[in-house]
Amino acid sequence: MQYLKLRSSGPFVSYLQELLGKSGYQIPATGYFGNLTDAAVRDFQRKNGLVVDGEVGVKTWTLLVDKTRPAQTLADKFLSEQDLKDFAQKHQLELPAVKAVNEVESSGKGFLIDGKPKILFEGHIFWKQLQERGFNPNLISNPSNSDVLYSRWTKSHYIGGPREYDRLEKAASLLPDPKVREAALASASWGSYQIMGFHAKKLGYASVQEFVDQMYIHERNQLEAFGRYITVFGCIQHLKAKNWAKFAHCYNGPAYAQNKYDIKLENAYRKHLNHS
Repeated sequence: MQYLKLRSSGPFVSYLQELLGKSGYQIPATGYFGNLTDAAVRDFQRKNGLVVDGEVGVKTWTLLVDKTRPAQTLADKFLSEQDLKDFAQKHQLELPAVKAVNEVESSGKGFLIDGKPKILFEGHIFWKQLQERGFNPNLISNPSNSDVLYSRWTKSHYIGGPREYDRLEKAASLLPDPKVREAALASASWGSYQIMGFHAKKLGYASVQEFVDQMYIHERNQLEAFGRYITVFGCIQHLKAKNWAKFAHCYNGPAYAQNKYDIKLENAYRKHLNHS
C-alpha cells in the first residue's frame, strides 16, 4: 500500500476514504487527503491504539483493511492476466496495448469493498433521461433533490465511493414509477471503465437492468462492456493503430488533452511492451 498523509491524492486516497467510510466515518471519497480525512485517520489511530500522527503507513493500512475485510473476498471478481490475453485475442489487439488501456482508462478496480460495482451518478444525465421517458424534470425538481436532479453538469454533488449509491437510490425513488428507476440506473457510470448506463442498448444489452446486472458479476464483464463500447463507437480502430490521441479523443472526448490521456497511454504501452 502507498504511504499517505495530508495533501496526498490519487486512487489510494480514494480507497483509504472508502475503508474509513466502512469504519463509520462520513467522508466523501474525493481522492484528496484533506482535513476531514486527516481527522478521521487520527481518530481511527487513537481508537485502535496506534501512534496518532495522521499518516497512513503499514500499521494503519493493516488495521483498516483487517477491520473492514468483507466476509467474501473480492479477489474472485478481479481481472486476471488471462482475461486481458483473451480480450486481446478476441479483438485482435496487442496485449501491451490492452494492458495500457486497462492501466490508464480503468478506475483501478471495478468494485467497492462491499462487493458493489463502482459508480458515479450524474444528475444532469438523469434530467435528460427523465425527459426521454416523458417526464418533465422542472415539475419534479426542488431544493430537496437538487443534489441528484439538475439541468447542467457539475461535480459539486459528487460524493464518491459507496455513498454514490445513496444518490442513485434517492434519484430512483423520486417517483413511484419503474421508468424513473430505469432512468436513474441509466444516469450512472458503472465499473472499472465507467461506462454510462444509457449506452446499454447500443452496446447490445437487452435493457439497462441487464447491463447493470452484468456489471455486478465480475470485472471480466466490465471489460466485455468496454470492448463493446470501443467497437460500437469506433475507438477500437485507433487502438489497433496505436494512435493514442485519436483513441483518447474517442473514449474521453475533446478534453482528453487536458489530462494528457494520450501521453499516459503511450507511456503505459511502451512500459508493457518492454515487459512482454
